[in-house]
Amino acid sequence: MRDFIADIRKPIEEDMKHFDALFDDTLSYTEGTLAQALNHIRSRVGKRMRPMLAILIAKAYGEANEKTYRAGVGLELLHTASLVHDDVVDRADKRRGQRSMNNIYDNRVAVLVGDYILSTALLNVSLTGNVRIMESMSRLGQTLSNGEILQLTSNGSEAISEETYYEVIEQKTAALFEEACVMGALSVEATQDEIEAARMFGRKVGIIFQIRDDIFDYFDSEKVGKPTGNDMAEGKLTLPAIHTILTAGDDEIMAIAQRVKSLSSTPEERAQLVEFVKQKGGIDYAKKVMHRLHDDALLFVNERVGDEAIKNSLTAYLDYCIERGL
Repeated sequence: MRDFIADIRKPIEEDMKHFDALFDDTLSYTEGTLAQALNHIRSRVGKRMRPMLAILIAKAYGEANEKTYRAGVGLELLHTASLVHDDVVDRADKRRGQRSMNNIYDNRVAVLVGDYILSTALLNVSLTGNVRIMESMSRLGQTLSNGEILQLTSNGSEAISEETYYEVIEQKTAALFEEACVMGALSVEATQDEIEAARMFGRKVGIIFQIRDDIFDYFDSEKVGKPTGNDMAEGKLTLPAIHTILTAGDDEIMAIAQRVKSLSSTPEERAQLVEFVKQKGGIDYAKKVMHRLHDDALLFVNERVGDEAIKNSLTAYLDYCIERGL
């Protein structure tokens, strides 16, 4: 199978080495529980999707520099802090197959570690000396928090709509990719037109990424880095189910969907709903949405990116967002 990450990293390998060293140094602490907690965070190295995107956009418009790397570190730290806090809110025992911070310690320690990481994120973006990058990070923090609140409210509501689904994922997931592109562009003093084009590209990338994540929940696979079957158990209805429920006109399925949202459904009912979604084309519908967004985002790459290596890398990035886990 194609190694998408290697293709993405190819033109930014040296940049990512610099980023990784800076990230590790930022989370270095020598004493006590905080040191242990931060070492746990550092040991869970992800693919760095958002910092890679910031660096790629910077190199599409100019030359990546210390501001780019600092912004990328801040972005990754903010994302990490939000995950630590989300696990507390969701009472999650695991994160990507490993024990969550609140499971290793307790909610009090987890919240405080999340706060420390968030403060470190803000420190890093302040070191860029770029007020607009700082503003971008601050807005992102607001957006992520609002998205989490919106999702909690949506899960407890009887209403089922694609509009609300997109509103949630644009604030919870797409915003991270969107602001990664904005910060990358700002770090090389791109024009306002270039910044806005990058913003829209990042938003589409983020929506694709989340829809792909949602599709995982309908299949059992060891390749997926998170537990499957959890969304409905947590009262969440995602795009495949929402589209199927709203178009099927099946009263029994609608009743099950409402019980899912009220957290009163049984495992058997959730399994029935999953199978119904598969049979009625919910997965295919979600895939069509992903591919349409992929084609739209590819226009940015083809029209705005001149460097062939960066163009190939961004194309691989888009392809990975759709193909990952397959």
